[in-house]
Amino acid sequence: MKRLILLALPIALAACAKPTPDAAPPAGTEPPAATTPVAATPAAPTGAAALGAYHWRLQDAKDAQGKRIDALFARADHPLTLDFAEGRLGVSNTCNRMGGGYTLEGDKLTVSPMVATQMACADSKLMALDGEAGKRLEGSSTLAVQGGDEAHLTLTNAAGDVLTFAGEATAETRYGGPGEQAFLEVAAETKPCSHPLIPNKQCLQVREIRYDDKGVKSSEGEWQNFYEDIEGYTHEAGIRNVLRVKRFKRNPVPADASDTAYVLDMVVESENVKK
Repeated sequence: MKRLILLALPIALAACAKPTPDAAPPAGTEPPAATTPVAATPAAPTGAAALGAYHWRLQDAKDAQGKRIDALFARADHPLTLDFAEGRLGVSNTCNRMGGGYTLEGDKLTVSPMVATQMACADSKLMALDGEAGKRLEGSSTLAVQGGDEAHLTLTNAAGDVLTFAGEATAETRYGGPGEQAFLEVAAETKPCSHPLIPNKQCLQVREIRYDDKGVKSSEGEWQNFYEDIEGYTHEAGIRNVLRVKRFKRNPVPADASDTAYVLDMVVESENVKK
C-alpha cells in the first residue's frame, strides 16, 4: 500500500519560482564523456561580499567570560548554520528552521526578531537550541568576515558572546552563477545502466516535471537513466521523491563528469512505495 508524505513546505510554495524553460533532457541522463578543462575556477569573494557566498557553520562559541556556550552545540554532527541571502538570515540545524531580516552597515550586523517553524523535538537540548540561538543572534553584533579558502565569520553581540563560524562555499559560489531551477521526480528504485567508467552501475530513474504559475503540474518528461549525482541528496530504495534542484554549468568540466552539476534545493514530495 502506498503512503504519501508531504513535507513541511508544500509543492505550491516550491513551485512559485519561474519553472525552467523547455529544453533538451537535462545533463546527467547520458554517460559523461571525457572533456578538456577550458577555464579556471572563479575566484572566491572576500570581505563583506563573502557574507552571502558561504554556508556559515558554528565552530566555536564563548561568552563574555571566555566560557564555551555548550547550549549552542546540541547537534555535534550538524552544527548551527547561518545563510545570508537577499536581506534575510536563515538559521538551520536547530530544532526548527528560523529566519529573520538583517541589515549590515560597516561592521555592524543587525538581525530583526526571528520567526520559526513550530515543530516539536524529542531531544530537550535540541528543543532549547532555538531559543539559545535566537537570543544570541537577534539584535546588533559586530561582524568580521573573510572569504577565500579558509573563510571565517565572527559575531560579537552586545552581551559579549563571541560566535565563530567556518565558511563552506555555496553552490552559486563554487559554480560561479545562480544556477537554473528544475523539478525532478526520482523513482523509488534504481536500474542497471551501462557506464564506460563504472562497472555494474545503478542509475536513478528520473523524469523532469514542470508546473504552471499556480503550482499545478503541467507536464512530465520521460523516465530516463540519470548518471549524475545530486549533491545533498541520498536515495533510499523504495522511496519516490520529487526534488527541487538547481542546475549549474561546470567550468572547467571534469574528465569523468558531464558539464552540468545538480544540487538539491528542497525535497518537495516524498512517497513510501515499499511493499
